Amino acid sequence: MSQHAHLGADNIAHLTDEEKREHRKEIREVVLRPLRHTGWAGWLWIGFLSVIFLIGCYAYYLQLKNGLKVTGMRDYASWGLYISNFIFFVAISLVGALISSVLRLTSFDWYRPITRIAEIIAVSGVLFAGLIIIVDMGRPDRVLNLFIHGRIQSPIVWDVIIVSTYLTMSVLFLYIPLLPGIALCRDQLTEKPKWQRWMYKVLALNWNGSHKQWSMMKKSIAVICVLIIPLAISIHTVTAWLFATTLRPGWDSTNFGPYFVAGAFQAGTACVIIAMFAFRKVYGLQKYLTEVHFNQMGKLLVFLCLIYAYFNLNEYLVPAYKMRGAEGKLLNDLFTGHFAPLYWSVQIFGMALPALLLLWKRARKPLPIAIIAVFVVVAAWFKRYLIVTPIMLHPYTPIQGVPQAWTIYFPTWIEIAIVSASLAGVMLIITVFSKFFPIISIWETLENEGIELEEMDNPEN
Repeated sequence: MSQHAHLGADNIAHLTDEEKREHRKEIREVVLRPLRHTGWAGWLWIGFLSVIFLIGCYAYYLQLKNGLKVTGMRDYASWGLYISNFIFFVAISLVGALISSVLRLTSFDWYRPITRIAEIIAVSGVLFAGLIIIVDMGRPDRVLNLFIHGRIQSPIVWDVIIVSTYLTMSVLFLYIPLLPGIALCRDQLTEKPKWQRWMYKVLALNWNGSHKQWSMMKKSIAVICVLIIPLAISIHTVTAWLFATTLRPGWDSTNFGPYFVAGAFQAGTACVIIAMFAFRKVYGLQKYLTEVHFNQMGKLLVFLCLIYAYFNLNEYLVPAYKMRGAEGKLLNDLFTGHFAPLYWSVQIFGMALPALLLLWKRARKPLPIAIIAVFVVVAAWFKRYLIVTPIMLHPYTPIQGVPQAWTIYFPTWIEIAIVSASLAGVMLIITVFSKFFPIISIWETLENEGIELEEMDNPEN
């Protein structure tokens, strides 16, 4: 690999025209390499995810056949693993807006090589958030009723509208900056099957890299950047309102909106760090996903952990100070009762320790920060479980005349299989996407190095 890979704008100005040409050629070759060849490890990974997904599909077939009685949900816990997973997916979907919009608008140029990773995580996350809600409904044939007979007064309708809108904007935010990359695949990957070359041709929308096309694309990106930020905040705020407008102890909180948004940014950032490490290692992108990027993402994660800690303090300190009625019973269950081990593990390993460890630069190296990010993501998922399940088991008015087993909740293998399939589905979309399209935005990387955009589309340059 050339010593000129991933140069800054100041350094590239000192290169000769021939060196610049070699530099651009190298970037194309490195980024397109995973699209040309998939090794046995890649096929094994795709096969593993596919098996988990198919097992989940079979479990869902059994649920459709026999009804929701095959789950652990009953009159007490009418929401369970599915809704916990829904909140988690909505959370990680916010990272596309955080990385690609907020950092883009604030001119942090280091974000450029990771934009596409953040955007595909956002698209796959919000897509499966919508699917898992359909799974939770039990009667998917009635999903159209939400659109046909939905009442605007219902927070559920608000959520349906905002999730659909955000999915549309996220797809556009992924697709429009991808156009030059698709055109590059169209022109360079001539050895691919006919159907794949046809796909690139159709998706490229006759891209030829003219000044007019570049101008239109960048204006479109700027508009989406502005629009997607309030949409991203709205999607998790509206999801928070689903809970906050329901009369349950632990949910009756005006803090829920910013509390959910802060947690979403934290979880999404950790997901991007894990994906960065995986793609860097597997695809050999060390020259483009550098230690600088991990260092900056580590600083961002520390900041988000501290913000989330602040909202956690608000969420639990005020009711804990009063300890009244059902709220007090719920908090006792969380702090010292049945859910205490999980609750304190989430707070310590998912928020406190990561923030503390990442203050040291050595912990912000690729491998250490990836391990820390895994703990953050796992804790983030269980955090959503704690938001749903303990509250459902502590209603203001206890349900009477039901079996004792209904007053506890533990997911069945069918719920676990379906949720595992949804998680595998997200990773499968990200993996397959990276096998068809460049996972690093070539034009944004080159633009950051001072290359004229029109030069990128010319294979001679």
